[in-house]
Amino acid sequence: MDIIKRHSLGIGKKSSPKLEPVRPLKLNVVVESPPVVFFGTPSQSSGALFSCQLKVNVKDPSVTLERFHMQFLALVTMKKPVSQHCPDCTTKVDELKKWTFSPSPLKLNKGEHSFPCSYMIPGHLPATTHGSLVTVEYKLSALAITSTGDKATFELPINVSRAIMPGNPKNSMRIFPPTNLTMHVTLPPVIHPIGNFKVEMKMTGVSTKNKESQTRWRLRKFTWRIEELERMVSPACPKHAAKVGGEGNGIFHDNTTVVGSDDIKSGWKSDFDDGTIECEFRAAVNPSLKPVCDVSAANGLEIKHLLVVEMVVAEEWAPLKKPTQITPTGAARVLRTQFNLLLTERSGLGIAWDEEQPPMYEDVPASPPTYQINDIDMQELDEETNRLNLS
Repeated sequence: MDIIKRHSLGIGKKSSPKLEPVRPLKLNVVVESPPVVFFGTPSQSSGALFSCQLKVNVKDPSVTLERFHMQFLALVTMKKPVSQHCPDCTTKVDELKKWTFSPSPLKLNKGEHSFPCSYMIPGHLPATTHGSLVTVEYKLSALAITSTGDKATFELPINVSRAIMPGNPKNSMRIFPPTNLTMHVTLPPVIHPIGNFKVEMKMTGVSTKNKESQTRWRLRKFTWRIEELERMVSPACPKHAAKVGGEGNGIFHDNTTVVGSDDIKSGWKSDFDDGTIECEFRAAVNPSLKPVCDVSAANGLEIKHLLVVEMVVAEEWAPLKKPTQITPTGAARVLRTQFNLLLTERSGLGIAWDEEQPPMYEDVPASPPTYQINDIDMQELDEETNRLNLS
């Protein structure tokens, strides 16, 4: 008799879920200060106050911390490093602040524990930047290592921005030789990544009158565009310093991106009797192109913006008695000029930390002034006082 052996294939059986090991502690950070904003230029900004609470949730009452600290780090990542596959050439990490909560082993009870942290972030540092050549980021990095070798980490990115207060409008003048054309432009002191701004242009020297005729320049069309110029020096690590001629050198990179443009073919006013052309238009940065605010840092990073205006003018001739009889001379020119723009975040209702502190005792003004009483009034007052006392 044949014995048939049946082998179970395990069909229909449910696999038990994998249980993750219970960690003895967990880290978290609660930021208490407002968003980090530098008010003013890097040379004028007083920095920004940053404060937070490091939360430690202990689940094992027998845990002992051998190492326990938190760092405020600045990370600069090169998108065109000296060596593509070298992490030291690609990323540079600087420790700006370190909090060591316990230099000796620390034993914590079960539950949540708070450790306050604060730091005055220097105002000369570059804001958080995500450019085409380099990325500048900031983050908090907390580390706790127990006596049993368990490790708990926590990282929190910190966005740092810069806001420059607006001031008076900027007036610029451009001359276009060999013609007599002169252009006056009025621009706002700062512009923002979202929203448009007004540009006022006035061109003089348009007409040249003779005894019986005049020659004049007629504006046919003009275009404007906003260029974003990014420059950066990629440093080399000691291992690859020979590629750039020694340690401390780097490779210079630059990139130009158009972040806003438009063609304008009408909308200006020409006064050939006065010899002027006046125009006013609205320009804006396209937010979908992800523009980057102006940056100037000590590590060689520089980002700035330019407003480039190109005008097409054509020369024409007309008699003074019949100025409507226009005859083109066939001469035409393309006038090109550029102006610096300062792209910055909006300041809103924010104020620098050193301007929001309450007044000190020495700042309190003096008491109200006392009345000046001359000798005659004082004598009359004494006589009146004596009379009242006698009565």
